[in-house]
Amino acid sequence: MGESDGDDRSRALDTAHRRATEFLDGVTERPVWPRADLATMLDAFGGPLPEHGAEPASVVEELATRADPGLVAIPGGRFFGFVIGATHPAALAADWLVSAWDQNSGSSTLTPATVAIERVAGQWMLELFDLPRTASVGFVTGGQMANFTCLATARHAVLTRIGWDLAELGLANSPPVRFVVGADRHGSIDRAARFLGIGLAGITVVEADEQGRMRPEGLDETLDRTQGPAIVCLQAGEVHTGAFDDFEALIPIARRHGAWVHVDGAFGLWAAASPRLQALTAGMQDADSWATDAHKTLNVPYDCGMAIVRDPADSIAAFRTGGDYLMYTSLDPWDVTPELSRRARGVPAWAALRSLGREGVADLIDRLHANAVAMATGLASIPSVTVVNDVDYTQVMFRLETDDATRALGEAILLDGTAAVTGAQWQGRATLRCSMSSWVTTDVDVTRTVAAIRALVTV
Repeated sequence: MGESDGDDRSRALDTAHRRATEFLDGVTERPVWPRADLATMLDAFGGPLPEHGAEPASVVEELATRADPGLVAIPGGRFFGFVIGATHPAALAADWLVSAWDQNSGSSTLTPATVAIERVAGQWMLELFDLPRTASVGFVTGGQMANFTCLATARHAVLTRIGWDLAELGLANSPPVRFVVGADRHGSIDRAARFLGIGLAGITVVEADEQGRMRPEGLDETLDRTQGPAIVCLQAGEVHTGAFDDFEALIPIARRHGAWVHVDGAFGLWAAASPRLQALTAGMQDADSWATDAHKTLNVPYDCGMAIVRDPADSIAAFRTGGDYLMYTSLDPWDVTPELSRRARGVPAWAALRSLGREGVADLIDRLHANAVAMATGLASIPSVTVVNDVDYTQVMFRLETDDATRALGEAILLDGTAAVTGAQWQGRATLRCSMSSWVTTDVDVTRTVAAIRALVTV
């Protein structure tokens, strides 16, 4: 590489560092919701492909300037939409290293450093969640792919148990798999089922209670009615209410019927890391697979999900590939997920865990819950606002007296710019959801948000 190439790289990286720092330093005071829509952003970046190139640093400068109006203040303390965390400093810096190292992290033979880092991060998570220490941990893009990966493993395993070789025979003419879910499961479960060839007609829904928890008696009756291989999907943290299924009651029922038990815990699995909140996950460790995210509650950059499977042999059976040019060790990343080539997305998770330690993770979870309780208390003090859910974890759901008023408030909050919450439907009614997912959120952020909503409601 010539001297000019090195200079180009240095100037581009310096520009990126400066613009990133400016964005983060100003994130507290910028409007939380974007000031520009998609059409505006397409105009800003569009046009014909230029005939001639440009100096890398100027491209980075142009990129940052044009993108700014369309950026969301997710790294700030008042983004409460969906379930999206901010970025812990150690994780952000580690992610920059991941890009600089550019390691293709599917194989320990090819990239031993990043594979080792991810393996240790996975082990630390198993300790935090008190899951089987020999389980496989596959780093994927997020909760959707974590659910898909675990459920693909489950489908392969339950068919293998009855003598059907899925790898050899495929799905054509295979015995049907009973796919059992709760009424208030996350949409990524149905989507994963669709990817696996299971349509809505093949999904059996068990009634849930008013907070979204699967009813144990309903699961028992459902499994009694049918025969054949079964997968039961439970939930740690309902996305609207934050409620946790009763694992101590439900998993033994599923076990009696020979079912594989999967737990969707995109943000809820992390409750197990808090001594104060771990009772929410009691019995969860008896499942067969678990899905979670680090870019939610652990606050690492996008993207970083984890597919955890009790028996690594089940993962290998579902995902180990062929190829006479590939080199294998006892358990490589490409053995436990659908991907071969990928970035080392687990490295920022290692950095966050190393920076926080066990106590820091527990404190983070407890602060998120405390912020949720404070938000719910503040919202409940506003006339005409009703908090809908029990705030057992990090979710707060609220509404006004009518659906139209609730939707209008949601639009007004985003336009105001003080904070961001997102709308939803819950039990046939329009609601607004506030998810506490950011390590940055302070008491002041909660107070400012409640004040802004109070002013909008009383206009």
